[in-house]
Amino acid sequence: MKYQLRCKKCGKVIADFATWFQHDQQCECGSGYAEVEYTDAVPFRFDEPANDSYQDYYFDILPIGKRENIVGFGEGLIPMERWDNLEVYAKSKGIDCKVFVYRNDQNAGSGSFKDISAALAATVLKENGVKEYCLASTGNAGVAFATYCAKAGIKFTEFAPNCIDPATVEAIRKVGQPVVISKGGYGDAKKEAADYHKEHKVLISGGNTDPLRIESKRLLAYECLRQMGQLPTVYMQAVAGGTSPLAFEKGIRDLKRCGMIDVDSALPRMLLVQQDECDPMVTAWEKATIAGFPEGWEQQYEAKKEIKTRIGILTAANPGNYPLVAPLVKRSAGTFIRVKEAELPQYGKEMKKTCGTLMGPASMVCYAGFFQAVDNNLIKDGDTVLLNTGEGCDRAGWFRELVEN
Repeated sequence: MKYQLRCKKCGKVIADFATWFQHDQQCECGSGYAEVEYTDAVPFRFDEPANDSYQDYYFDILPIGKRENIVGFGEGLIPMERWDNLEVYAKSKGIDCKVFVYRNDQNAGSGSFKDISAALAATVLKENGVKEYCLASTGNAGVAFATYCAKAGIKFTEFAPNCIDPATVEAIRKVGQPVVISKGGYGDAKKEAADYHKEHKVLISGGNTDPLRIESKRLLAYECLRQMGQLPTVYMQAVAGGTSPLAFEKGIRDLKRCGMIDVDSALPRMLLVQQDECDPMVTAWEKATIAGFPEGWEQQYEAKKEIKTRIGILTAANPGNYPLVAPLVKRSAGTFIRVKEAELPQYGKEMKKTCGTLMGPASMVCYAGFFQAVDNNLIKDGDTVLLNTGEGCDRAGWFRELVEN
């Protein structure tokens, strides 16, 4: 076996995903947080991709036994574009930097950054004989997992909050998968999914620390080396749960372990962005900053009691992953940024005018965050900035209408 899992709490080794699934994705100590380790940690060789399947390209450093089990639509190996308009804006403020945008809206599955994790999950589930799977999500993950599980012949049930966009529900049902819409919010949907998992003994997504999600998304660090020739000095993304920043850091650790980058290489400054209508991580970070980050600060966070955001996929009112994500941001010398949701359509107009494209509202949160980061001197001369964008605009007709009218 080319990999194993190791519990992040007690350090116990779990032989493989078959064992992990048999034990309901939990270690003997009760923890559900484990990481994949590769038994042969050698440098990955960047050859010219023969196709656009990230699972095929990175097969040797993914927990897949046989290539014929790969489930995919050609997702993952998408371009990092250098956007001059953002560099020009920074230069107008006296900052000379390079800016790259990772275009997850160009993924061939559902057009979001959830595609790579859903593709690997479907592959590993199929390879291990899993017939049914469930998940609670606010949108993108539901569509992605429904799409890839359908291709793998796996029944997938999406549990959604009552604020889910009708277009998202339609997209899931279009691939033949059921959607259970809660009468309440995301927290209620998560409880209903957990109850379904327990009652019917159906495997459920491990959430933001699911090793399948982490393992696929960590490859963004490898893609930085392949496409940019270096790691960025600044990493930006809109966050709800915060899986991608954790995965990116894991990818950097893997690169160091196999000697592909210097072990003393600094972690990119993480600038994580939330919109003001659902910003529990930003609020918790601001309070910790004012208090001087006292002992236990990362455990001090509160759920948003009232959410007014229209960005369905960024509606994580209870930031349960904050105790993991916030210390990572602090260690990177980064910060959390709040942008105004009401201003996003104006940024959409600017993007369409200067770049000729329009992304979804979650992507625009990250895009708007860049301008605020420049204005607040969070980006410095000589920085190389990576914007990890979220999704396209296909399932956000309301946002497209605001931008185009």
